[in-house]
Amino acid sequence: MGKVTGFLEIDRQVHKYQPASDRIRHFREFTLPMSDKEVEKQAARCMDCGVPYCHGPTGCPVNNQIPDWNDLAYRGDWDTAIANLHSTNNFPEFTGRICPAPCEEACTLNLEDIPVAIKTIEQALADKAYETGYIRPYPAQTHTGKRVAIIGSGPSGMAAAQQLGRTGHEVHVYERESRPGGLMRYGIPDFKIEKHFIDRRIEQMQGEGVTFFCGVNIGADKKVEDLLADYDAVLYCGGSETPRAAGIPGDGLDGVHDAMPYLVQQNRRIGGEDIQSAAWASEPILAGGQHVVVVGGGDTASDCVGTAFRQGAVRVTQLDIRPQPPEKEDKLAVWPYWATKMRTSSSQAEGAEREFQVATLEFIGEDGQLTGVKCCEVDDKRKPVPGTEFVIRADLAFIAIGFAGPFEAGVKSELGERLEFTADARRSRNVTANDREYRTSVDKLYAAGDARRGQSLVVWAIREGRQAAHAIDKALMGATVLPR
Repeated sequence: MGKVTGFLEIDRQVHKYQPASDRIRHFREFTLPMSDKEVEKQAARCMDCGVPYCHGPTGCPVNNQIPDWNDLAYRGDWDTAIANLHSTNNFPEFTGRICPAPCEEACTLNLEDIPVAIKTIEQALADKAYETGYIRPYPAQTHTGKRVAIIGSGPSGMAAAQQLGRTGHEVHVYERESRPGGLMRYGIPDFKIEKHFIDRRIEQMQGEGVTFFCGVNIGADKKVEDLLADYDAVLYCGGSETPRAAGIPGDGLDGVHDAMPYLVQQNRRIGGEDIQSAAWASEPILAGGQHVVVVGGGDTASDCVGTAFRQGAVRVTQLDIRPQPPEKEDKLAVWPYWATKMRTSSSQAEGAEREFQVATLEFIGEDGQLTGVKCCEVDDKRKPVPGTEFVIRADLAFIAIGFAGPFEAGVKSELGERLEFTADARRSRNVTANDREYRTSVDKLYAAGDARRGQSLVVWAIREGRQAAHAIDKALMGATVLPR
């Protein structure tokens, strides 16, 4: 695939970033796009590796045909490459921006630390699709007479809605918030993905016959039972939004917050919306002039870091209970799987101080206001090491240690024990449904995305939505042409 000797002749290049000193002054995306010729050169590096792990189960959850569209891009056939990419991925402009690219980890060239720049090429193809007019409505030519309701408009709900709508079903999407997109709109900062990309896809889907009902909280404003009675199938894509309880003493002090309300507020500000909502109600949270501590080492924690810097934080410290990983992994031990190694996100590179193998013991305050975070070092079993306690000054602290399943209020509270849940290794309660039929314990109710799988990547959400659409279409019609 690509140029036979391309990987020998062409150095790996990816998107450049605006300097940190510039990009922290705004909330817009800060990647600098490559020219078409540069993208074609990078696509030429895709080698004839024999077994392309990049698009198998170890690499790409949606099974993007990466070697194929790399070859097409290298040859300048952008139109066919774009069509090929969209055949497996409904929203490559999302994944090209916010997916951590497990495909590149699985690339054969990653054995030499120079994988093909797959994510950069994918984003370039997705953006070119808008320029060329490929992103337009593709409405169904015939209609089945079947009606499907989807609860939640995150990437899994959107993917399922588009697939089912194009098959000819009447699809209605119910969204609790005032605009579609789920936590992709309200949880992921604009500097990682600007929300007009979501708006353009919603417009496309509306042109394909999908109807969105926003500001409707299923289980509160409208009953799940009503949907089950009115529709032939109901798909629950409510996401995993319950913050995992940290159980840290002092978490009730003013200035201590779960991460997601903070991120949601800022996204609402940028979107011109009221910063409060029924789901994420809290007082205004701003980091300007503050000393900020972020507890947690994942993507949500990193998003808090970048948001705090853009709001004008004086200092941002990120605490991770895990030991500092090695700079380089043992390729022969982990490849083609995702490796644990030292990674620095763009937000962390903007000036965050990172503390590894540190536990948060207590939030300290005066007169009810946070003033510091008491920490200590931990051993390899995450047990506190006596005599290593220290205090970090903090005016704001954000707890970003993951999520424990869908919100209790709404679908879960209405259906009660009828809806079965399964606990996973991360102490999350997820809706019980397999990844073949996606059926729940409630008749006609299906579940997909983070609500079923637990918190995960946007690419997994898209995969689940597509596969759930396949299962629903097959159940309603007896057969389906939709891919899994």
